[in-house]
Amino acid sequence: MLHPLTTPIMAMTEVSGSETNPCDTGEDLCNLTWEQTGDSTLATAADWVVGKPSALLGLIVIGLVVRWLLHRLIDRIVRRAEHGMLPDRVSRAISGGRMGAALNLREDPGYTRRAQRAATMGSLLKSIVTGVVLTVVTLMFISELGYDIGPLIASAGIIGVAIGFGSQALVKDFLSGIFMIFEDQYGVGDVVDLGEASGTVEAVSLRVTRLRDVNGTVWYVRNGEILRVGNMSQNWARTVLDVTVGYTEDLVTVRRVLQEVAHDLWEDEDFKGLVIEEPEVWGVESLGVDGIVMRVTLKTAPLEQWGVAREMRERVKARFQHEGINLAVAQRVMWQQSAPSAASTDPSEEA
Repeated sequence: MLHPLTTPIMAMTEVSGSETNPCDTGEDLCNLTWEQTGDSTLATAADWVVGKPSALLGLIVIGLVVRWLLHRLIDRIVRRAEHGMLPDRVSRAISGGRMGAALNLREDPGYTRRAQRAATMGSLLKSIVTGVVLTVVTLMFISELGYDIGPLIASAGIIGVAIGFGSQALVKDFLSGIFMIFEDQYGVGDVVDLGEASGTVEAVSLRVTRLRDVNGTVWYVRNGEILRVGNMSQNWARTVLDVTVGYTEDLVTVRRVLQEVAHDLWEDEDFKGLVIEEPEVWGVESLGVDGIVMRVTLKTAPLEQWGVAREMRERVKARFQHEGINLAVAQRVMWQQSAPSAASTDPSEEA
């Protein structure tokens, strides 16, 4: 005969024995606790108190590790890009020639530009990588908490399509900005002509380019609206100087004097490294109404073409004055016809 106190205990044991496994597939800690204790409440509590936080913490650690590894890879690519993937013949010629010796260039002058461009691309890639890793970890985080991420992904896709259609101009600006940075079309400090605006670039972002013109006006140009770019400061520049002389001057003498003036500027210690090749006198450019146009060209370092042109004009003026060569002056023929006098008399009356 059973004792009356043993009846509730046996009933509780039977109820406990009838419990089902509350753990899902993959919940190892919950399954382990259930196998050891047979208590669904304890198994569920162990999963939420230990299992879930451990899994979430593991996702965070994995995300940080993946982000760190990708950033290290990007840094490595950036360091390689700073030294150039392909040889730059122009830069090597400059650094190993007269300009490089004058400026004491140990590396090609494009190194700084490549370094800035590589740093910009590296920063952009790091931002993209961080965004992608954060998005993936967030979705896995939500899935680990037991929520279905399928509707969330579908909603995000629909919202992305809606935003893409509603802000096509913004997407166009961003894509254009990315390609401009990767293709190194221009950078901060370059003098560019963007069509309706030209000047020195002060800032380049994914959406807009800011530049300041010669009058000090700041222009903000959307990257998606830039159809062409004229960069006046990549690798080297050229001073093209047109000198107009009168038709009575001896062109052989004029050509010789221009060549000597240009050569003296090339040999001047103050302009070593600024004029990077022997100047050339191309000869007669045109026969104008006012005189004969002679063209002189000087290959210069980037952004130095305007200063060299001003110095060249001053020297040409002084040398021409010394040699007695006259610059062309405006020639106009004016015809003046006097009106008949009001006091004139009739010939018949004089007779």
